[in-house]
Amino acid sequence: MLIEQLISPIVPTLMPTDTGNRALYLMEENHLTQLPLVLDHKYMGLVMENDMLDWQTPERPLSAYDFQTYQPAVFANGHPYDALRIAHQQNLSIIPVVDRSNTYVGAITRDGLLKYITENSGLDNPGGIIVLEVEPRSYSLTEIARICESEDVLLIATQLHTNTETGMLEVTLKTNRTEFGAVISSFERHGYNIKEIFGEQGGAEDMISRYKLLMNYINM
Repeated sequence: MLIEQLISPIVPTLMPTDTGNRALYLMEENHLTQLPLVLDHKYMGLVMENDMLDWQTPERPLSAYDFQTYQPAVFANGHPYDALRIAHQQNLSIIPVVDRSNTYVGAITRDGLLKYITENSGLDNPGGIIVLEVEPRSYSLTEIARICESEDVLLIATQLHTNTETGMLEVTLKTNRTEFGAVISSFERHGYNIKEIFGEQGGAEDMISRYKLLMNYINM
């Protein structure tokens, strides 16, 4: 999927002749905190709600305010993950979309990105989650998948995160199962540390508690 396929039809644009007050009105009406400034189909910059609230003369046209210094955007033929990265890094509620000539194509909303991630990462599928803690040099997705398959557990999605305090990899596994007894035992036999378990039956806290009691018994 390309970024242009996620463009929202509800994001209005501003022109340099619009006033700060109109910008605030459109933001409030559409429940947004930023709006793109466009002139002759070219993307000029992103107008921020905080800037408008701090502006001493919001009755003046936006052309009297310097917005062209802040121009976050993504290319229309890019991947949605590019938009997600910029939205996260710069805390944006919308991400302007342009082509290679800086022509404004539209904008993606943060809600639209969240919907895309949910629908395309398997998060909305039934099943539980296992979080493994692995040393980076020992990480092998092939081995993890093999262990899951050997216990008839299907991996729907995976995610990697490096714990900056410990240096360990945290591997999040979204599965099609909610009962993890067999696969957890298999991971343990292969030397994996189970950090967290989230199941839809019996409650995550109860499952983790039972697992820790079992490990304490085995290690006695």
